[in-house]
Amino acid sequence: MTEQEPVRLPDGASVEAVLKTLDPASADADLAPALSAAFPGFSFTIAGVDDFYWRGDARTVLSPDGARLGDHRAWVERQLAELDGDLTAFWNRHRSDGHRFAEWRGTSVFSFAPTGRGVADFVQLSLGRDIEFLAGPVVDPDYRPYSADDLFDPSWVPREQVTDAPVLAGPVYRLRGRPGGGIVHMKSFLGRRARIEREQRAARRTELENRAIHEVGPVGTRDIAFLDANPGWFDFVPRENRFFADWERSTPPPTAFLPIGPSTFTTSRSAAGVRSASFRGRSQIRPSGCWPTTASRCIG
Repeated sequence: MTEQEPVRLPDGASVEAVLKTLDPASADADLAPALSAAFPGFSFTIAGVDDFYWRGDARTVLSPDGARLGDHRAWVERQLAELDGDLTAFWNRHRSDGHRFAEWRGTSVFSFAPTGRGVADFVQLSLGRDIEFLAGPVVDPDYRPYSADDLFDPSWVPREQVTDAPVLAGPVYRLRGRPGGGIVHMKSFLGRRARIEREQRAARRTELENRAIHEVGPVGTRDIAFLDANPGWFDFVPRENRFFADWERSTPPPTAFLPIGPSTFTTSRSAAGVRSASFRGRSQIRPSGCWPTTASRCIG
């Protein structure tokens, strides 16, 4: 972390604005410095993740001379409408006419910056690093499509992380998930989780004060008030909060992994002694009716 105190946390619009300024020719080298410059007090580092994907929502059709004809799905629908939905006629028209489609493929990148010396004091950006490739013909030249779905989701082109397909654009970076959904400030997330849990439990106080547990044992039966059997019910702390608090107190702090369903918290300590952590995956605990796919989905 830099000596300057952070002025404000990154937000979705500001991060997207920074990403748009990156030149694809130098985007990889410029990403961390650009983020650090845009958000004074933060020192961002970058880590790539080997999770190759391709995007079905960003395909474009190109004419034989290379002119862009628009969105792939819309183009296919128009061509099918002209032929009254005749798949055989569509296949015969385009199997050798030179029309091709381009699609974006990429991998995930995480950008991380500490916001303090505590283990939960960090902000993390989940980014996609996308490159547009000239994928292949708009139809499989060897096999007639069985349905329109075969055309909308082309499976006849090879998709490998290492490919000799021509590159048309990129790399470009974008925030993953819904707008703002790729940003996690762990301390805010944990604080909100704890507050929501306290509010939900407090709302049930009257119900729980009137609840009794009927116990049957070798010496007979008895009824015991629920809160007498669970004296710490209203002092509950979510397990992520307990984990970070325990890790903060440990000497020396360990490198540890805490899986929460498919989620993972990763903690470490740098050579300078600054503790840090990172978060990936899903929260399996449901706060206030929210079922997040990333922690940031529930940051208010």
